[in-house]
Amino acid sequence: MAGEVYTNFSIGIFLQRAAYINNRQEGGDFMTARTNIWIMLRSLIISYVITGVLLLFAALLLYRLEPQQSMVSVGILVIYVLSSFFGGLLAGKGIRSRKFLWGLATGALYFLMLLAASWISGGQVEAPASQIITTMLLCLGGGMLGGMLA
Repeated sequence: MAGEVYTNFSIGIFLQRAAYINNRQEGGDFMTARTNIWIMLRSLIISYVITGVLLLFAALLLYRLEPQQSMVSVGILVIYVLSSFFGGLLAGKGIRSRKFLWGLATGALYFLMLLAASWISGGQVEAPASQIITTMLLCLGGGMLGGMLA
């Protein structure tokens, strides 16, 4: 519980600082910074909805086809990349300045929430460091690519 509160608080501070820095550089006002935060939150929520739908579809395929473990792992990574891509795309389209950085921030927050959800559900993250780093880089890259193509 305390870890979840700390993670949510850290993400909130990150979003506020990113919006403030972008706002100051663009010469905007307080409402613009607030709008950027809402755009980021909306893009993250949509990313998680996409993740949920794709994971349900993957579970159906797993039930029907019974693929190998390596195919399941690749499928989950593809779902993460697609979700962070669409989150970055939405953030870039909504904010319209420094799109790749906002896409990168979306990918980073998406990964942090995945990590927090894994930690909360199991009490600890039991994946090797190389797998965690690979997942992080894929989420960051997917979000940044989405922001760049926005």
